[in-house]
Amino acid sequence: MSFLWPEMLWLLGLVPASVVAYLWLLRRRRRLALRYSGLSLVREALGRGAGWRRHLPPALMLLALAGLLVAVARPTARVILPSQQRMVILAMDVSGSMRATDVEPNRMAAAQAAAREFVALQDSSTRIGVVTFAGTALLTQPPTYNKEDVLAAIDRFNFQRATAVGSGILVSLQAIFPDIEFDLRGSNPRPGGEDNRLGRSLDQRNSARKPPPPVEPGSYGSAAIILLTDGQTTTGPNPLEAARMAAERGVKVYTVGVGTEHGEILVGDGWSMRVRLDEDALRSIAQITGGEYFYAGSAPDLKKIYQGLHSKLALETREIEVTALFAAAAAALMLLAAGLSVFWFHRVV
Repeated sequence: MSFLWPEMLWLLGLVPASVVAYLWLLRRRRRLALRYSGLSLVREALGRGAGWRRHLPPALMLLALAGLLVAVARPTARVILPSQQRMVILAMDVSGSMRATDVEPNRMAAAQAAAREFVALQDSSTRIGVVTFAGTALLTQPPTYNKEDVLAAIDRFNFQRATAVGSGILVSLQAIFPDIEFDLRGSNPRPGGEDNRLGRSLDQRNSARKPPPPVEPGSYGSAAIILLTDGQTTTGPNPLEAARMAAERGVKVYTVGVGTEHGEILVGDGWSMRVRLDEDALRSIAQITGGEYFYAGSAPDLKKIYQGLHSKLALETREIEVTALFAAAAAALMLLAAGLSVFWFHRVV
């Protein structure tokens, strides 16, 4: 628990002061009672309600006072609430390495099946978009409420050359914030790959408006990106720089790595290559943006991960102010103290 106005907690010093005042009043009452000459009058002055019942209503009033003083400091607490997530972007790797069969029937088919189940689980109020990336990235399905359109986009995946994870992140961001220009000039493309057409087009475009100031990573609660890949970045912008852009906008990127630990050797017409998962990069992307990394070594693992992601997007932990709860508890304690005092002693505390 934390407080919006912690400087007001010094008021809690009134509670021990009230205890001291209460004890002083009890001693003063006893002194006054001893002035009477008869023992019967002493008993009457002390009251027949002596014992724990006499002290319970004042104790409840002190607890109520403490609750009200804590409420003045405006306490907050982290609670699990239904998510306000209204948009999810599925960024899917469609590079040639997704042909590998170490995840049956192959990585692409397993990813498509898991994505379909994820789409089916989403609430009708959630918009879903689909981004595919290989050497470049493309928004194959703009965010929509129509699940049939999303499923059709997933079914249209085609294998392409190279892997540009950074481009996949940036096109996903562009889908979430269509009015913001994402400048790639600060990124460091990997050598030996194709030019990133997205990078060139965005670099050549000058934004007419000043971009909004950065926000806390992971603080944007209206959208999230789920990025699935099975390989290493071979072209395009640096994925960690792209992740920092997502973090500046507060968008979480949940990364899913698909494939076995040692990968697989793909063989083509006169060529062969080993496809290996870059888990370190995916962990870094998730960490930078406040998301999480998940490893899927098989098709069942992949389905479980997407089901778990649905739960994470449906519920979220938020910091909310709980001042009203403390004030309500204090009011209830006051009413209880007054009721017990009237019931036992026929007077209010």
